[in-house]
Amino acid sequence: MGTTAPVTSLDPGDVAGWTRHPFEELFALPREEVEAAQQAALVRRFDDLLPRIEALGKLAERQGVERITGVDDVVPLLFDHRVYKSYPLSLIEKRRFARLTAWLQRLTANTVTDVPLDGVNSVDAWLSRLDEHGMIIGHSTGTTGKLSFIPRSQAEWPAWKNAYFEAMHAAVGIDTRVVKLPTFSAGYRSGHQMMTKMGLLFGRAQAGGEETRHMLYDYPLSSDLLSLAGRLQAAEERGELDRLQIDPALLEERAQLIEASRHRDDDLQRWFATLAEEFRGQRVRIGGTSADLVRLALKGRENGVVCEFAPDSILMAGGGMKGYKDAPADWEKLLTDFFGIDRIRSMYGMSECMGTAPKCAADHYHFPPFTVPIVLDENAVPVPRQGVHTGRLALFDLLAETYWGGFISGDRVTIHWDGDCACGWGGPRITGDIARFSELEGGDDKITCAGTAKAYGDFMDFVSGT
Repeated sequence: MGTTAPVTSLDPGDVAGWTRHPFEELFALPREEVEAAQQAALVRRFDDLLPRIEALGKLAERQGVERITGVDDVVPLLFDHRVYKSYPLSLIEKRRFARLTAWLQRLTANTVTDVPLDGVNSVDAWLSRLDEHGMIIGHSTGTTGKLSFIPRSQAEWPAWKNAYFEAMHAAVGIDTRVVKLPTFSAGYRSGHQMMTKMGLLFGRAQAGGEETRHMLYDYPLSSDLLSLAGRLQAAEERGELDRLQIDPALLEERAQLIEASRHRDDDLQRWFATLAEEFRGQRVRIGGTSADLVRLALKGRENGVVCEFAPDSILMAGGGMKGYKDAPADWEKLLTDFFGIDRIRSMYGMSECMGTAPKCAADHYHFPPFTVPIVLDENAVPVPRQGVHTGRLALFDLLAETYWGGFISGDRVTIHWDGDCACGWGGPRITGDIARFSELEGGDDKITCAGTAKAYGDFMDFVSGT
């Protein structure tokens, strides 16, 4: 790594350039300087993308927004979680990928409708074909019954890569572009689901090669099967399983996966043997979602597995306990005890945002300057950008150059706007007690969109049409 000149100012016309500076310098910048640069960059993003992204133009028209001058002005234009999965489900069920591409075109400044789709007969093939033509599309896990597709592209790749590795450096204390560690992950070797895709894009470089990435599942994660699983679960909850239209080929693929899963215990034993025996005493990096790692630790403890690694090994967990309703209350101690690593490192991020927030020694997640946090009250009105507030988190990703980076999350957070953290880093930060609105008592994740409900409803009707 070459030396990087100290940050003297953040150029609003080159947000990607902000990612080339060390995290220590970015977190040491005066708040006034950061917010002035963010505001100017946000205005530039809006002016640039408004005529180039059809969905943004339509929402701005519906909301009556012609120009923005600051962060609060962008709130009526924030996409909620439905936008990136607003396509008719029938397009996937009936393999109408040309129409699915036409839907995607409304969300990106790149031209995707001229991508040849000959031979494309699955979601996996569709995403791979788009990737071959300059896109890097990742999707959600589809637990609601539909996959959300984030239309990222090669234009964002250099800044995304820099941002990721610098956030990782901040979170774990070493530069994983330089220090290569054997990596064990409770995930799949490849796939288009965003976390899996990031594991492939970044994990190979961190581990020093594909041969030192030890994955629990040594095969791809199928987007088609994820989509099917979500639809089956949603239909079962509604009592509509018999009304699903499912491609027989997909059902056959699912049957093959179920058959393969019968050998999962053997796969798990081999993974544990490599982890706990072959790498005993060595420095390793272990990563995965918190839920997956807890399940692994419980299974390993049940099987008498004992982990003994070098004391400077790294345990990385994130993503919360999605879908794990009976997780033990002391899960963090369970992980540190089982893996024999005294601290869990973490970053807070979402599929929609490239700028992740590393967790500091004081257990706060710090947002880098290119990720603008906006916290909304129950009426979707932004809270004051000072003091301490709890509400729904929205983010604007200034690194998004070819799609709209503003979106509303499903997370309830507590944010500290002022002063420096006990760890010494500056900038806005959220505490570790992040909760999903859908998992809170009552399970109400209804977003009251800023502006008029009718205007946003009209916009959703537009973006979901094909």
